[in-house]
Amino acid sequence: MSTSKQIAIVGATGLVGTTMISVLQERGLFSKDVRLLASKNSAGKKINFGSFEIEVEELTEDSFNTIDVALFSAGGTISKKYAPIAVEKGCIVIDNSSAFRMDSTVPLVVPSVNSDALENHNGIIANPNCSTIQLVEAISVLKKYTIERVIVSTYQSVSGAGQKGVDHLQSEIKGETPQQRISPHQIAYNTVFHSFDNSPYSEEEIKVKNETKKILSMPDLSVFATCVRVPILGGHAESVYVKTAMEMNLQTLREDFSNSSSIVLVDNPQDHLYPTVQHSNGRDETFVGRLRLETPNELHLWVVADNLRKGAASNAVDILQVLLEKNLFILKKTA
Repeated sequence: MSTSKQIAIVGATGLVGTTMISVLQERGLFSKDVRLLASKNSAGKKINFGSFEIEVEELTEDSFNTIDVALFSAGGTISKKYAPIAVEKGCIVIDNSSAFRMDSTVPLVVPSVNSDALENHNGIIANPNCSTIQLVEAISVLKKYTIERVIVSTYQSVSGAGQKGVDHLQSEIKGETPQQRISPHQIAYNTVFHSFDNSPYSEEEIKVKNETKKILSMPDLSVFATCVRVPILGGHAESVYVKTAMEMNLQTLREDFSNSSSIVLVDNPQDHLYPTVQHSNGRDETFVGRLRLETPNELHLWVVADNLRKGAASNAVDILQVLLEKNLFILKKTA
């Protein structure tokens, strides 16, 4: 699908930003007219795609004068400063940071789950946390059984923390001291938790809990998360328990997951067939397997996705495509 809309990527040289560019190109939404924006330090860098190259520009308050939609992936501080400026200029922002996710006026969207929320946007649309995206996509299949409780343990790659996470792990594997750290602990050959802030729950665990409730429009849903960083470069995995009010059976559940266009069911552990992070590498689907019913109302499952694609870039582009398909560019230029 081609588009005449002027698109910009903010944070274009980061892990998610470069993945966004790849996804746009793969889906025919990328052209040499796309604007690539980043910090002053990255300005002037040229990124090759196909037969042309694009020069990265410095992000400024004037960057959005001719932009219709901007995909932000430069961190919460940048989003808080520049997203409102972009909206004032008539630009729609799809933001990958946590800056606006829990803002009641900002839709938090996984298009396969709650695309209708896009119809009520006011210029800023939030892209959920990577762990939340794959979780809600999987358990949304179970909404017809009336979900009562969700318990999830995550196994998250270091790329979820960006390039500095990758550098941290690779430096330690080489026996070097990391120049930047994502944890005070060693990452290589270890497991660590995300950061904590005056709570027994980590920041990541709080995100998963609150975002899941918002996306599913289930404010009273019981969600308990334990989020763990593991020493792999890409892909997030989750062990999920779901309790429902209505009874389930495995045959119907397999049909439910198989009928979802955004989910790949891999569930034959006797033949060593179950989702691994390698299944998800470079893919836009969520992989589900190891379906086990403890009781007819209690399901255990295993959920895997590529955190840079499904958990960030591809979901943002999915949002963009819904905006294009439904012509939800409701803002007008004011400058």
